[in-house]
Amino acid sequence: MMERPLEHYLPKIEALARESGLVYFPVDYEQVPASFMMEVAVYGLPVRMPHWSFGVRYIYQFVQHRMGHSRLFEVVFPGDPGRAYLSRNNSVAENVLVAAHVLGHADFSRNNLLFEAAQRSVGYHIVEQAAAHAREISRAIERHGIERVEAVLDAALSLEQYIAVDRDLTRQPYPEYVEEKTEPASSPFRSRYDRLPGGGRSRGGVAEPKRSPIPPHPEHDLLWFVANYAPEMEPWERDIFLAVREESFYFYPVFACQIMNEGWASYWHARLLREADFLPQQMYLEAVKAHSDVVRPYAAGQEVSLKINPYHLGFFIWEDIVESGGLEAARKVMRENDDFGFIRNHLEESLARKLDLFTWEARRSGEVRAKAFDIDAIREFVLSGKFNFGAPRVHVAEMRADGTLVLVHEHGTDGRGLDRQSAEKVMDYLLRVWHRTVELRTVDAKGGPSRIVRQPKG
Repeated sequence: MMERPLEHYLPKIEALARESGLVYFPVDYEQVPASFMMEVAVYGLPVRMPHWSFGVRYIYQFVQHRMGHSRLFEVVFPGDPGRAYLSRNNSVAENVLVAAHVLGHADFSRNNLLFEAAQRSVGYHIVEQAAAHAREISRAIERHGIERVEAVLDAALSLEQYIAVDRDLTRQPYPEYVEEKTEPASSPFRSRYDRLPGGGRSRGGVAEPKRSPIPPHPEHDLLWFVANYAPEMEPWERDIFLAVREESFYFYPVFACQIMNEGWASYWHARLLREADFLPQQMYLEAVKAHSDVVRPYAAGQEVSLKINPYHLGFFIWEDIVESGGLEAARKVMRENDDFGFIRNHLEESLARKLDLFTWEARRSGEVRAKAFDIDAIREFVLSGKFNFGAPRVHVAEMRADGTLVLVHEHGTDGRGLDRQSAEKVMDYLLRVWHRTVELRTVDAKGGPSRIVRQPKG
């Protein structure tokens, strides 16, 4: 009997998902070559601004794929509609599982508060917006040349993790003057102050306004700051910085909810497959085999990974939550949390022991040794790479009258330190668009004060 195509099963899977309580925007599915899947995975979007760093990522992913260290089943983009790219190399059974997995993602991105806020701020059509950004950059290359445009992209993409996720995408410039509290005109203090030599007021009886410092407070949104306050930035350069910033806002929930999101999608594809009585038995068995590959704890082949597989960990935490509190409790957790709340509040000690989770330390000899079991240490170890979008915490501290930009690495709270070589490269990129002295205050390997300074030539 001839195997039915994926399109035969999609309406049935979607109907089953809705009956099971999933709420999501429509999803457009497209089956594409594996090479296109890898390009989408490394660029982050189907069409994105051109830059050499994406090519480096592509080569790495291509080699890893050819070596069998990774496999891309799907790439999905939240939105209205959502977009899902499925590999033509997958079997029909694998793509049935992928379709169910995608619907779990679609439900998550429609209902999770962090995703909801990001979608609302950047719009529900990021794929089209990213394509528009790419077209604008192509036009800029035609007008200003590849070298100038690439220099701006180098700087913007080196800062792509430095956004203020607690602020809105659209922000107003800082107020020009400090708002000073004034005493009522008839108060005793004001009367005595006005009788002092000079009258306590400037000429004309009006107090001189005080200019606000730039920035008036530590500013963590470096992309926004450079776009708005770089002394000689041209409009097209500013547009590139703001385009990168907009895309970073879109990607942040994907990063901050990875364990939750992949676990939720894996929980739902497993549940929908169990309830899909319309699947032939052989197809069901093949899909279950694919599920076991997705949620296994370790890397492919005989490798043993010291990294967490988010599909594996998230899947078992969600199963634990549903078993103990029911589906409605799980949906409340899904709506209100990111990975920080999810792991700290719902990775129970019993589950961590069942999954054989542990922390470890690398010794100078090259030996890796497991530490004593500590559930709090395990939770923080899982989350360690997620703080501040995975980047060292840095803020703008000062913009001096001569245009000097002073950045400060918050080493006291960051806890990770800076990679000196990478930091120096970022400062080189930043100098190209700032055109004034740029200074980064940090610490050296011994914890002493250290500075990285770049100055324009001439």
